[in-house]
Amino acid sequence: MWKRLLRGSFLPINDVGVDLGTANTLVYVAGEGIVLNEPSVVAVEKSTGRIMGIGLEAKRMLGRTPQGVEAVRPLKDGVIADVDVTEIMLRYFLKTVSADRVFKVRPRVVVGVPSGITELERRAVRSSAHAAGAKEVYMVSEPMAAAIGVGLPVETPTGNMVIDVGGGTTEIAVIALSGLVAETSIRVGGDELDEAIVSFLRKNYNLLIGEPTAEAIKIQIGSAYPTEEERDMGVKGRDLVSGIPKTVRVNSAEVRECILEPIQQIVGAVRRALEITPPELAADIVDRGIVMTGGGSLIRGLDMLLREETGLPIHVDEEPLTCVVRGTGRILDDIPRYRSVLTT
Repeated sequence: MWKRLLRGSFLPINDVGVDLGTANTLVYVAGEGIVLNEPSVVAVEKSTGRIMGIGLEAKRMLGRTPQGVEAVRPLKDGVIADVDVTEIMLRYFLKTVSADRVFKVRPRVVVGVPSGITELERRAVRSSAHAAGAKEVYMVSEPMAAAIGVGLPVETPTGNMVIDVGGGTTEIAVIALSGLVAETSIRVGGDELDEAIVSFLRKNYNLLIGEPTAEAIKIQIGSAYPTEEERDMGVKGRDLVSGIPKTVRVNSAEVRECILEPIQQIVGAVRRALEITPPELAADIVDRGIVMTGGGSLIRGLDMLLREETGLPIHVDEEPLTCVVRGTGRILDDIPRYRSVLTT
C-alpha cells in the first residue's frame, strides 16, 4: 500500500497539522481531528536504498530485520538525521491521510518542529510537504504548539511555562505575548532513558536487549520518584557470556536508579529555564504552575520529582502525547490569531 501512496503528488485536503516527532508522527485534519499516529521509523534495504516499510510496519522490524535490511529512525535527538528518508516518511504519512479524502483545494500544512531546528531541516520539512501537494507550509516550535494544544492563553502578557518531554529532546519554554521569553532545550528524552536501561542490563546482568524491550521496561515499571507500589517484571534477552537466551527479573527501584542521570538532566534544564525567566513572569508561574506535555511526562513520579525540586505546582496534561498536534489543529482553526507564532 505504501508504494502506491508514494506515487503521485497531490494531497487533496483543506488543512493539515503535523507533529513530526522523534518517536511518533501524528497528523491532524481540520474538521476531523487526529487521523494518524504512527512511529517515526522507516525500514530500508541497505544495498539499494529501497524502502521496505514505513511507520508501524517498520517499527515491528526493529531488532528483527534480516541482514541487508535496516529499520532506521530518521529523526534523532529531536533533529532530522536523514533528510531524504524523513522527506519520504512525511510524504507517505500525508498521502496516507489523503487516500480516502477528496477535497477541492490544495492544503495548508502546519508542522510542529523543535525550537532549535536548523535552516537545512526547515528546507527538508518544506520540501516534504510541498512534494505531498501542500499549497502553504507553516512551522511552529513544539513548545508553543504544545501550549496552544493544552489551551494556555499564549497571546496574553501572562507567563505560561511548558515542559515538553519527547522521544529525543526535552524543551522547556516560558511563553508570553505569543513569544518564547525563556527557553531551554536539551537532547535528552525517552530515547536516552531506553539507552540507560539497555546499558544497565548489559553491565549488571550480562543481558543484551533491544530498544523495544527497553521501552517496554520503561513503560511498565519505570519511575522517576519512589512510588507506593514497587513493581518488577521478567526481561528476556541474550546472555552475553553464554550467548543463550535467558530471562532475568528487574524491579522498579533498579530501573529508577539507572535512569537517574537523564532524569536529573531534565530537572537541571527546568531549573535553568526558571533562572532566566523575568521576575514578573516567574510570579505568574508561581500562581499558575508548570504544564507537562509529551510522552516522557507519563513516566511515573516525574511530576512529583519536579514538584519537590522546584516547589511549584506541576500539571500533566490528560493526553500529553497529542498536545503538539492538537496545537497545530487549533492554529489551523484560527490562523490570523496565531500568525505571529508561525514561520515559513
